[in-house]
Amino acid sequence: MTVSVETQKFIEENRRRYEELKAAGQTHAPRALPGPTPRDGAPIPEGAVIHAETIPGGWYWWTPMKAGEALRLHLAHGPSAVSTVAWAAADRSERLNYADTVKVQWTAALGKGRVLFSDMGRVMFSLIEDTTGMHDALVGGSTAGSNRARYGGKTLRNTRENFVLTAGKLGYDKRDIPPAVTFFAPVRTDAEGRFRWIEGARQTGDFVDLRAEMDLVVAFSNCPHPLDPAPDYAPHPVEAIRFRPPAPAADDLCRTATVEAVRGFQNNAL
Repeated sequence: MTVSVETQKFIEENRRRYEELKAAGQTHAPRALPGPTPRDGAPIPEGAVIHAETIPGGWYWWTPMKAGEALRLHLAHGPSAVSTVAWAAADRSERLNYADTVKVQWTAALGKGRVLFSDMGRVMFSLIEDTTGMHDALVGGSTAGSNRARYGGKTLRNTRENFVLTAGKLGYDKRDIPPAVTFFAPVRTDAEGRFRWIEGARQTGDFVDLRAEMDLVVAFSNCPHPLDPAPDYAPHPVEAIRFRPPAPAADDLCRTATVEAVRGFQNNAL
């Protein structure tokens, strides 16, 4: 396909502006975020647990969260992938937005020190602990079609239908379901922009801690990721532990890592 001179100029100008904004954002970011949390580190404080739930393989769970609470997703029984969506408790039209999460922070690599944004420019979650740094903010969760492509004609639970069931129980509609972020799904892109699955990047004992930065309703689906190369549909149970973490300090990494995060928390305060 031939591209006109005007279109090529438009593309080049957009690319130039993108690189300018990216450089400006990275200028204010820390030189390096901390490495992964040790698997035997960051114990939950004694007496801090509010509720604990086991999400069976293939199933789903939802919970309300108050601002300041945290939730640990723990692979206590073996590797699994946990797709996650969230809504502002006060207004379900404000939803987790992984496209903005990636764009605003100039990276699809989520890990300790990053935040997850809503589609209204506010911070929904801070990633305060994380043992892997291997999560998917690009592909999304499984569907009936992706299950058929991977496992054949078997009838198997999938993330899309799990979230439809969740939405119905909450009084929401299908249109209220945003694309999901999937934790413990080690997806990366290569130089040609193709998705790659990093085998061995998640292990039994891995966990991620999500601190709620506003009152939320959060849903989780424990189904294999569409790119998981394992031939069998065999997700392990996942432990979900809601708890009260220590209050964030004035120099809290998630709240100060980038000027965009600072702006997001300013939006929260408004």
